[in-house]
Amino acid sequence: MARASHDLHGSAPDKSEAALLLIDVINSFDFPEGDQLLQLALPVSKNIAELKKRAKAAGIPCIYVNDNFGKWQSDFKKLVARCTGDEAKGKDFVKPLVPDDDDYFVLKPKHSGFYSTTLDLLLTHLNAKNLILTGIAGNNCVLFTANDAYMRDFKVFVPEDCVVSNTEEENRYALKQMENVLKADTSPSPELDLKALSS
Repeated sequence: MARASHDLHGSAPDKSEAALLLIDVINSFDFPEGDQLLQLALPVSKNIAELKKRAKAAGIPCIYVNDNFGKWQSDFKKLVARCTGDEAKGKDFVKPLVPDDDDYFVLKPKHSGFYSTTLDLLLTHLNAKNLILTGIAGNNCVLFTANDAYMRDFKVFVPEDCVVSNTEEENRYALKQMENVLKADTSPSPELDLKALSS
């Protein structure tokens, strides 16, 4: 997986064999079945926030891989502001997951975090080999991103307590698919040895 890596103009100073991906967690939940998904997602938000805290302590870079939700004239800061505003439906999910200044972000136009984005290049410069995937939805954008990560020879980790789908059944099925087909480790987040993954 090691590829020639020079300079990314100082934009990726971190070096770690692991990276934490937070997929579509900056979310308005303003779509059909959004209310249903939000109810299942609220406890998952706390799990992802705790995992992110542990990852940062272990020196693992955190990358927000987020849909632009068709707002092509927007940017990530505007998206965060919109999804945490007083009127935002998903603000209670999003607020514990607001990015820090030293986090990375990649805006994606489609389901996979790799499709037509800079994610692959960023991961190369970070020297990442192990990807920990979290977020929404387990049976959609997380699954598509995990598939593309597997095809690029990354070792994939998808903690079962840090992804959510429209239904619990769909989530369980997606996790089983990632485990069986993509050889993903779906152990709960507290069981991840982050120090070992990052070095």
